[in-house]
Amino acid sequence: MSRPASTGLGARTATGLLTDHYELTMIAGALQAGIADHRAIFETFARILPGGRRYGVFAGLGRLADALARFRFDPEELAWLSDRNIMDDATLDWLASYRFRGTVTAYPEGDLYFPHSPVVRVEGGFAESVVLETIVLSHLNFDSAIASAAARMVTAAKGRRLLEFGSRRTHEEAAIAAARAAYLVGFDSTSNLEAGRRYGIPTSGTSAHAFTLAFPDEPAAFRAQLKTLGTSTTLLVDTFDVGKGVRNAVEAAGGGLGAVRIDSGELREETLRARAQLDELRAPGAKIVLSGDLDEYRIAELGDAPADALGIGTRLVTGSGAPTGEFVYKLVAVADRPGADAPLRSVAKAGGVKSTVGGRKRAWRERDLTGTAIAEVVTTEDAEPPANARDLQTPVMIDGVLLDLPSLDEMRAAHEAAKAELPEVAHRLDEGPPAIPTRRRHDQ
Repeated sequence: MSRPASTGLGARTATGLLTDHYELTMIAGALQAGIADHRAIFETFARILPGGRRYGVFAGLGRLADALARFRFDPEELAWLSDRNIMDDATLDWLASYRFRGTVTAYPEGDLYFPHSPVVRVEGGFAESVVLETIVLSHLNFDSAIASAAARMVTAAKGRRLLEFGSRRTHEEAAIAAARAAYLVGFDSTSNLEAGRRYGIPTSGTSAHAFTLAFPDEPAAFRAQLKTLGTSTTLLVDTFDVGKGVRNAVEAAGGGLGAVRIDSGELREETLRARAQLDELRAPGAKIVLSGDLDEYRIAELGDAPADALGIGTRLVTGSGAPTGEFVYKLVAVADRPGADAPLRSVAKAGGVKSTVGGRKRAWRERDLTGTAIAEVVTTEDAEPPANARDLQTPVMIDGVLLDLPSLDEMRAAHEAAKAELPEVAHRLDEGPPAIPTRRRHDQ
């Protein structure tokens, strides 16, 4: 077991200003009203699944835990707030000594979630907990969106290797988080070196079209790459003409050519032609790597085309059309007086689709006798669990102390096990209802 790696925010050690202005105005109001230290419970959940998908993947917990441990306000940040009259002196004094001393409970990272799954529960004083809303949601919404999209790509790939290529299509820190989320759900490598350094993800990469164009001709470029990287390298063959590129690649490398990459054109047809050509040229061991605006739908359209690996960038790091996990962070219980023994009052928001259900909750994945998931069951804390159900919540932080979390590879294994529990309908790529229903406490 190991602690999550640092998020690596350069010289930044505190994360307090990675938040919204209104988080601090609520603290100021709570201090003035005398409710800042009242016990409170906040829960994070999604009312719907993103993009009409059959399930979501809960991701970002390791990054979030690290950010929570460093959530504080340094003197220079407090000075900035003071100089701009954003907060009064009493609030600034409170922020100066801020450390989250509460408890966090969450689903295991890599597990699945469904509408109203209470994926994170934060318990502490009202003020110390309400201020965490933005940092909780910014980590979980992005990472879960990427992981949810990537998991569908893994399904569509049917065992082909998946290479994450998205660094040039998003913010530099988002690229690292996306690489981590993709690896979590089954991608094999990333092109992002910082993601490799920070999280131990295997890295891969060879050359771009610019490298080929820098030489007098394609054969010269291929010879240079082979001299540097050996015959196991992957040669990019679509700079000019794919057929000629494949022939030039085999002539330069011989029958031991490692792979060719095709980045444009009608990929299924190009793959079939390239495979036949490689076999004809006596390079049967050469693999075919495809890239170029791939998503789960284009991957599925490849069918049984003989592609061995797929490089995926833009569609992955943007959530393949669903760029958020749809999570919200809501108060569900609060005490009316200070003190650790003060009773909690259940609270809920009324109002149509944005209504909430109050009270601390427990969550279970109910399964049938074959081990197939049949329901997400959300109960009151003291309710009996369903038969043959898996407890979905585990402590992450207790009294402000961060607990050990699984390694990224352990999370990968847990994700595969959770995905394997799903009924077959969950693996369909078309829009549809959640793969299993959520039975909430007021449905009991």
